[in-house]
Amino acid sequence: MSLFEIHDLSRFPVVTTRPGTTRPGYAPQWEREMDALLERGLPFVIIMRDPPEGEAHEDRRQRGLWLKRNRDALAALCRAVITVEPNAVRRAAFKAQAAIAVKAFGVAMEVAATADEAANLATAALAA
Repeated sequence: MSLFEIHDLSRFPVVTTRPGTTRPGYAPQWEREMDALLERGLPFVIIMRDPPEGEAHEDRRQRGLWLKRNRDALAALCRAVITVEPNAVRRAAFKAQAAIAVKAFGVAMEVAATADEAANLATAALAA
C-alpha cells in the first residue's frame, strides 16, 4: 500500500487529489499524507479535483483540528490550495468559503473552472 492514497505526487511540487478518495472515514489517511508532505520540507501546491461533497462530520472535525495544529508549518510550505469546479454557482460558493479559509489557515485558496486553469494558477503560486 502506498503512503499516498489520497494525494498524487507524481507531478510534485504540484500535488493533486485523486477522485473518489474523500469518502467517509478518509481523514486519518489524509492526516498521515499531509504530515508526510510537510516532512519533505519543500514548497508545494495542492489541486483538489474532487472536493469533498457532504463531508462526514468526523472527517471535517479531524481535518480542522489538524489544520489548526499545523497552521504555521502548512502556511510556510503550501503555496496554494486550488479547487477545480466547472459549475459556476458552486465555484462562486467555493470562492466565498476560500476567503474565510485564507484567514483561518494562512494558505492562499483559489478556484479554477478547468484543470488547465488550475495548472496555470499552480505554476504562478510556485513562482511567487
